[in-house]
Amino acid sequence: MVAPREPKQDRSRATRQRLLEATIESLAEQGWGPTTVGHVAERAGVSRGATQHHFPTREDLITAALDYMFDTRMGDAVAEEGDLPTGAERTEAVVARLVEYYTGPMFKAALQVWTAASSDPDLRARVLPLEDKFGRAAHRTAVRHLGVDDADPRTHRLVQATLDLARGLGLADVLSDDSRRRGEIVKAWAAVLDASLPIHGRT
Repeated sequence: MVAPREPKQDRSRATRQRLLEATIESLAEQGWGPTTVGHVAERAGVSRGATQHHFPTREDLITAALDYMFDTRMGDAVAEEGDLPTGAERTEAVVARLVEYYTGPMFKAALQVWTAASSDPDLRARVLPLEDKFGRAAHRTAVRHLGVDDADPRTHRLVQATLDLARGLGLADVLSDDSRRRGEIVKAWAAVLDASLPIHGRT
C-alpha cells in the first residue's frame, strides 16, 4: 500500500521551518560570517535553489529567522505562564524567566545579527522593526506575568528596567558562564520589585 503523499503546501511549510531553524542554529553556534544562504541550505538539507525560492537573499533569510525566533519565544512564554509559582516566589521566578530570554541560543543568534546591523544601514532598517516588535511583546509578557498595572508610569519604568537588566545579563553571559552571579542579581532585583510594586494583589 502506497503511503499518501504529503501535500505540497505542507512540504513547503516544513522546508521553510527547517531553513529558519538552521539559520538560528548557525548564527548561535558559528556567528554571522559563516551563516550564508549556501551554508544554511546545506545544514537544513535543502537545495540552494529551493532555499532561494523561499528566501531570495541572505537578508530575507536572516530577518525571517529573527521574526520566527521572536514569535517562537513569545509563544513559549505564553505556554509557560501556567508553570510560574504563585505568592511570594513568583516575582523571582518571573525575573529569572525573563533573563532566560536573553541568555539562550536565540538571544546569541539575534546578537550576531544586531552586531552586523550596526554597520549595515540596509540590514539595520530591516532589523529595527523586529527589535521593536520583540521589545513590546517582552514588555507585555513581563507585565502579565508580574500582575502589575502598566498604566502607572513608575511601574512601566520598573518593568522596562527589568528587561534592560535581563539584556545586560545576557550580554555578560556571551563570553563566559555567568550563571552564579546572575542568580544573585535576579534574587536581589526581585526583592526590589517586591518592595516597589503592587504585585500579587498587594497594595
